[in-house]
Order: sequence, then C-alpha cells, then structure tokens
Amino acid sequence: MRRSLCAVALMTAVAFPALAQPETYVTDPNHTFARFSYSHMGFSTQLSRFDKVSGTIVLDTAAKTGSADIVIDTRSASTGSAQFNEHIQGEDFLDTATYPKATFKSSEIRFKGDVPDEVVGELNLKGVTRPVVLKITSFKCMVHPMAKKEACGADAVTHLKRTDFHMGKYAPLVGDDVTVTVSVEALKQ
Repeated sequence: MRRSLCAVALMTAVAFPALAQPETYVTDPNHTFARFSYSHMGFSTQLSRFDKVSGTIVLDTAAKTGSADIVIDTRSASTGSAQFNEHIQGEDFLDTATYPKATFKSSEIRFKGDVPDEVVGELNLKGVTRPVVLKITSFKCMVHPMAKKEACGADAVTHLKRTDFHMGKYAPLVGDDVTVTVSVEALKQ
C-alpha cells in the first residue's frame, strides 16, 4: 500500500508541474517614466515627462493574471523649460501644490496568448478618478545582465482628455487629447 501511495504521489508530481505563483516586481526609478504629448495650437506636438515614477507590478503568467500599482510624482513634470514646468504645475493644469501625486491602480492585466496585452484600471489625477486601459506595445522578461535578477520591461500607451481631469484651460486651441506613454523596467523581489 505504501508503494502504491508513493507511486501515485510521484505520478501526480510528474503529471502536474508546480503551478507558478504570482511574482512581484518593483519599478526601477532610473528606467521608469511616464511621458505625455499633445498638440500645441496645431503648430507642434509638445513632449514632456514625469521624472519620478514608482510602483509595483505583480504577474502570474501561468494564471494569466496580474496587477499594477503606480505612483507618479506630478511635481516632477519636466517640459524642458523651467518657466513652462512652473506653468504646467500651476492650478490651471496639474495643480501640484494640491495634488502632488497621480496614481494608477489596475483591476486586471489582460493577456494575449502568453504575453500581457492590456492593463485595465483607474487613474486618479488632480482628484479625479477615471477608467483607463493601457495598451502594451512591447514586453520582455529575462535575467537582468547587471542586476543578476529576473526583470521585466514594458512600454504601454493610452489616450486621455485633459478636460476629463479639470485641466481644460485653452482647449481646444491647445489639444484636449493627450497621449500618455509609460516605459517601465522592474526587478523581481
């Protein structure tokens, strides 16, 4: 009987490989940024970014699930111009004195095959929370050659309206449509 139980246990172990567990990754502050762009009166597309973005990402590739919890320091908005940094951080736009952080909390990561394809969640910006879907345009996991740890990286994009977040000054002359691109690199914990 003991041999039969051992044989069943061994066969079960071979037939059902260990299930993957959710893995937690912490963003690398030197390689994680949120960029935003919009039309400036039709003359040009303005490109800016937030220099301080942090967060955690949880992935379970076997179950094809995951989550992301991202914090953006809105005071780190970088336009390339000190004068415009002050302007965009003012009350008419980001109002960073009142709202120093924006947050994105996902409710779902959707997979296409074995690869994450979309991150669904809510963005809280300037005290307003709206549903957002980030489309993942690139994704890769591997052992980081310098850190010698598992790492994942991704680029994702979404489109917002400034007016949805009480930042509609000068719209539509200055574009209401904003493209947000997030580039993330994160190390497994």
